[in-house]
Amino acid sequence: MQHSDVIVVGSGIGGLVASALLARYGQRVIVCESHSIPGGAAHSFSRQGFHFDSGPSFYCGLNDRNSLNPLQQVLTALGESVATIAYDPLGHYHFPDATVPIYSNAERYRAAIALITPQGAKELELLEQRLLSLYQALRGVPALALRSDLMAIAVLLSRYPFAILKLLPAIQQIQAAIGDFVHQTLRDPWVRRLIDLECFLLSGLKAEGTIAPEVAFMFGERSHSMIDYPVGGSAAIVQALVRGLQRWGGELRLNAHVEQILVEHGRVAGIQLRDGAILKATTVISNATIWDTYGKLISPQCLPPSFRQKALQTPAVDSFMHLHLGIRAEGLEGLTGHHVVLHDAEQDLTVPGNTCMISIPSVWDASLAPQNHHVLHAYTLEPYAGWQRNSDYAIKKREKAEPLFRALEQVIPDVRDRIQLELIGTPLTHARYLRRYQGTYGPAIAAKQGMFPSIHTPIRGLYRVGDSTMPGIGVPAVAASGILCANTVVKPHQTIQLLDELGL
Repeated sequence: MQHSDVIVVGSGIGGLVASALLARYGQRVIVCESHSIPGGAAHSFSRQGFHFDSGPSFYCGLNDRNSLNPLQQVLTALGESVATIAYDPLGHYHFPDATVPIYSNAERYRAAIALITPQGAKELELLEQRLLSLYQALRGVPALALRSDLMAIAVLLSRYPFAILKLLPAIQQIQAAIGDFVHQTLRDPWVRRLIDLECFLLSGLKAEGTIAPEVAFMFGERSHSMIDYPVGGSAAIVQALVRGLQRWGGELRLNAHVEQILVEHGRVAGIQLRDGAILKATTVISNATIWDTYGKLISPQCLPPSFRQKALQTPAVDSFMHLHLGIRAEGLEGLTGHHVVLHDAEQDLTVPGNTCMISIPSVWDASLAPQNHHVLHAYTLEPYAGWQRNSDYAIKKREKAEPLFRALEQVIPDVRDRIQLELIGTPLTHARYLRRYQGTYGPAIAAKQGMFPSIHTPIRGLYRVGDSTMPGIGVPAVAASGILCANTVVKPHQTIQLLDELGL
């Protein structure tokens, strides 16, 4: 039996941020990861010299101290950094009736849209002004100062009183759906569809279900920071967080599958591993999803029945079909790295297989693929229900991957003839390797229909982080959940000391 101050279950971005910050605060921290690779949904893997991102591939502000990106602030606090490559345009959106480049520069972005709909570009400028106003209001309070208890009020008022006053007029906007902004400013149907797509890429929901600050953050970072890709892929970010954890005395244990979170008399007591080993701690943080935490890791009798039932009924966004390819690169000069393809304008963009996301990061970082080759990741939503590893599995896999191949052919027409390595992943793959409930993208909690659960649980000393907690889905959001958790575990004066050291 071993003892620690804090045990973190899972090494996703949220878990690594929380654990590394707590180590920075002087806590004894152990991170237990079931997989042989850290990073959760952001881990990378290699096959035959091709290095693949398993999940997120779009980042911003990683090398910009002025960025609002919580992840960048955490890396700075840990004394770590990642090398990045800046690029523009961010990508291309391929609609059935037009292809549009998405630039970080707002004027170039609107100019590209004006070639399709001049009136829509003018309306978009009004929407941008409102969103950038909200972004500026949020700039005054660094994410690294936030915590998830009443002490947050005292910390923020004492340290950032003018920023808080500036935020007060924007309180209603912080709680609003971006759909409200769209109804007030956009009439053009083409631009409305564009904003729905942008929101879908952020949250898995269209404008009606996406909170306004998330979109304000996206537009603000595009305009005021830089779009950059980490050299080495998402693994570089994970490695930097692991280095930060270890630099400050924390420990990462791989192949350490947590079977159960232990609870004694209503308080967390530690965890039990699959091999029977018990690690004791007064604080446990679960980076597993809300369904896996309350449905698998904690005995039902340790939770109020009504709470557990409600938590397990949280709606989930669908899982994914994944296509990882290694292809020959001859003749593909000028290829850009991000593409989104909408196959059918008559179908809702959230219909599985209709919207396909494509990332070709070797366009920026040639080290991700063998010489004269590219590494490619394409994915689309796919429900978990109905998938079984039976005699029809291989056939169904190939059929469901077809929309991804067709999307790729809009970018690289002869892509099938270039393939050197092909890997097709299904919702079963997603669930197996990420150990996520039904391989889901995260909770489908629409704006104004509920809020993401907080980091707190009914069990004393047990917290949660990740994309099924506030503030939600996406790398910046899960990093923020880790900050909220770490700061809530320690005393306010420790956070204030850290902010002083960083000049925030």
